[in-house]
Order: sequence, then structure tokens, then C-alpha cells
Amino acid sequence: MGDYFVGLEAAWVVNDVDTLDDAIGIAVSEAGKRLNEKDLDYVEVEVAPAHCPACGEPWDGVYEVAGTALVGLALEMEVYNVESEEHARRVAKSDIGGALRGVPLKVVETMALDVDEETDDEH
Repeated sequence: MGDYFVGLEAAWVVNDVDTLDDAIGIAVSEAGKRLNEKDLDYVEVEVAPAHCPACGEPWDGVYEVAGTALVGLALEMEVYNVESEEHARRVAKSDIGGALRGVPLKVVETMALDVDEETDDEH
């Protein structure tokens, strides 16, 4: 059994926004609220970075057209006691997807966590 860090990307639509900062705040707040309602308060929520196709420079992944914004969110969690990396991905996508119904999700990163051996120092 292993422990893994899993990072997902979500596409969050925000309607009737005036600024990109408003869209980001609303998306992060709404996602956090829905995750907390399902006791997934351990899932980290941030704006996902996007990269300029011309120069490769990173910037916040948010686009706005006609008062409607698409905000890319980065969702990160640790998954414990799973059989494999693929199993960790399925667990993370299932847990987060259950709370964020109707929100497109994609696994973008999976990494095994180092397990420090605990030693017994009692004599």
C-alpha cells in the first residue's frame, strides 16, 4: 500500500463578473464551499497557472468574455493506503468529482509520498 500526492485541474465557470479578480475569488470560494460540504476541507484549492503559447510565461488561468469567466483551478490532495498510482488518481478524482458535480476535472500530477520510518526511542 502506498501514499500519493494527486493534483487535478478543474474548469470553473463564473457568470456575471466585472473583473478577473472577482472571477478568481468567486471560483475559489464556491469550490471550497462545495468541498467543505462533503468534508473534503483537506483539498487545497488555488488558481491553476496557464502558460502563454508564444513565450511560455506563466499567468493566472482565467479568461473572461462578455461577463462570463472560465477559471482554471488547481486542486491538490494526498491519498493514503492505495494499491497504485492509478488507484490514487481514481480515488482523488472520485472524491473531488463527487463534491464538484458537473465540473470538468483532469489529473495533472501524481507523485509518491516519502514515508519516513518512525523509530521507537523509548528505553
